[in-house]
Amino acid sequence: MTATDTTSPAFVGGSKRHLMGGQWRASVSGLEFDTENPSTARAIARLARGGAADVDLAVKEARRAFEGEWSRWTPYQRQRLILHVHDQLEKHFDELALIETLDMGAPLAGTKGLKDRMSKTLLFYASQTNACTTETLSNSLPGTYMTLGHKAPIGVVGGIVPWNAPLIGQLWIIGAALATGCTVVLKPAEDASLSILRTAELLLEAGVPPGVINVVTGYGPEAGAALAEHRDVDRIAFTGSIETARQIVAASAVNVKRLQLELGGKSPDIVFADANLDLAVPGAAMGVYTNSGQVCVAGSRLFVQRAIQREFVDRLKEFSRSLRIGNGLDPQVQLGPLISQRQLDRVTKYVDLGNREGARLAVGGGRLGGDLAQGYFFEPTVFTDVRNDMTIAREEIFGPVISVIPFDDIDEVIRLANDTPYGLAGGVWTRSAATAHLVSRGIKAGTIWVNSYGLLDPAVGFGGCKMSGYGWKGGAEHIEGFLYRKVVYMNLTPD
Repeated sequence: MTATDTTSPAFVGGSKRHLMGGQWRASVSGLEFDTENPSTARAIARLARGGAADVDLAVKEARRAFEGEWSRWTPYQRQRLILHVHDQLEKHFDELALIETLDMGAPLAGTKGLKDRMSKTLLFYASQTNACTTETLSNSLPGTYMTLGHKAPIGVVGGIVPWNAPLIGQLWIIGAALATGCTVVLKPAEDASLSILRTAELLLEAGVPPGVINVVTGYGPEAGAALAEHRDVDRIAFTGSIETARQIVAASAVNVKRLQLELGGKSPDIVFADANLDLAVPGAAMGVYTNSGQVCVAGSRLFVQRAIQREFVDRLKEFSRSLRIGNGLDPQVQLGPLISQRQLDRVTKYVDLGNREGARLAVGGGRLGGDLAQGYFFEPTVFTDVRNDMTIAREEIFGPVISVIPFDDIDEVIRLANDTPYGLAGGVWTRSAATAHLVSRGIKAGTIWVNSYGLLDPAVGFGGCKMSGYGWKGGAEHIEGFLYRKVVYMNLTPD
């Protein structure tokens, strides 16, 4: 690996506090914990360890802001604010990308490449500030009754942001809140909180009123659970595991919160014999390897038509071995580390299970040593001879592990693709428009890509079905989740 630029932004290092009502505050308990760079396993900052008392303070600040001056901001004012936020984040994006790389490991080439997505996401939300509409509804009442329909902000939103993409993941919540007039309490993942904390600083500098955006760092069972069960939180937006989601669903019953849950998947990516392999091999591979496999839509069940399986696997092995793995500060690196020792142990466990259950390890399968031994680096891994009932084909691994499953025809592969408890995404590689149409119609998932994988437009959004959760993320439907509807009956002739 070549020498890397070890310069850290001034924000990295020292102790970080919670943001509540525009002020930075230590935890009520006074406790802190380390956050580390997964490329080196070394601590790079200390975070405040929030609990129920801290969450309660943040929610009170969010409620105060929601019912105060913020509630009187016009759509035009909120739009101008989002544009200020956009310009502020764009100005500091190289710093934010570097913080993201240091804190969660993704290669700097990739985190810097998120600048366009950040811009599009915020510009989309700036276009949605008139979503709080009022309209006249027809009615069949006698006399001179007028019926008005209103869309109003729901209130305080709790956002639980995952560690695999915090820099962009937070914007789905922040952008929608600024567009609609809601307020937010964010709980970043304990493994990667720094880019969210720095973004919060920049939001204050951009003019976001105190209390509109609040951040409480800490562990899920402490701060996350307290946010999910808080009686004065009106909505929870959560991205994470189905196990945690079940706890959030139960906690939401306290005040019947609205929920938006994105819970991952085990997505099928299907390669037909007529596919352009020059496109399909790297496309399908990076549909899993991107972010070291730590992507909810990863096409980790790779169905390959039997007629081309040998050639496809040979090309896939060659491509996997060609990828440059290392510290994300190296501009040549394509794959960084896994987020933590815990995640490394999880991926290792699944690879061991694949071997024990009879899958054939074609390439990779282990932790990297040498200069990378201190970090949480795992080789790009390909299993062949995989059956759809094996554990590695059933459960989300969240690592750079591909399971190649053969198939013969369309009916068989649609059946196999849908034989999963998840329904988040899927892909199809073929030159046949008819095949693409039939398979994309047949797969039960929220997003299907044809001859591509992983592209997203914030104006379109994405979501899933089955155990991949519910509620749309992005697009007009996402905005609707931050609003509630009221109807007013007006008697215009009370005399």
